[in-house]
Amino acid sequence: MTEYYSEMLQKGLEYQDFITNLLLKEIGITISTYVSKRYQIERGENAQGVEIKFDDKMDNTGNVYIETAEKTDPRNEKFIASGIYRDDNTWLYAIGNYSVVYILSKKFLVLMHKSKKYREVEIPTSQGFLITCTDVSKYCLKEIILKRPE
Repeated sequence: MTEYYSEMLQKGLEYQDFITNLLLKEIGITISTYVSKRYQIERGENAQGVEIKFDDKMDNTGNVYIETAEKTDPRNEKFIASGIYRDDNTWLYAIGNYSVVYILSKKFLVLMHKSKKYREVEIPTSQGFLITCTDVSKYCLKEIILKRPE
């Protein structure tokens, strides 16, 4: 495991804990996170079907990145379905940063992707698309504003 990957994993786990507390406080949803790799692969990130994603570039870019496929290593030949196309119990997406969190329907995100209205993006280990924060705010089920970016 590379140092970069470890750092990103830690950031993601801390954000997951932050969102777990926030969802309980703000909307009364208790998240029961699966910690074993087996349960995460077979069932999903948690028992409630809420995928939690940290987008630390959102404030700078004005976009939210929605992943559709991934590779565990850039040297792998093919991408595998992930994010909104992962076959698990996910039905809600909580995506954002420490300023704002958007709660979106997974089905709606799939429809947004299939509309081909949004710009596709590929990096060595991930494929996805960008939705403007304005559109995400307009189409989300719930927006939780914690502090306005300066």
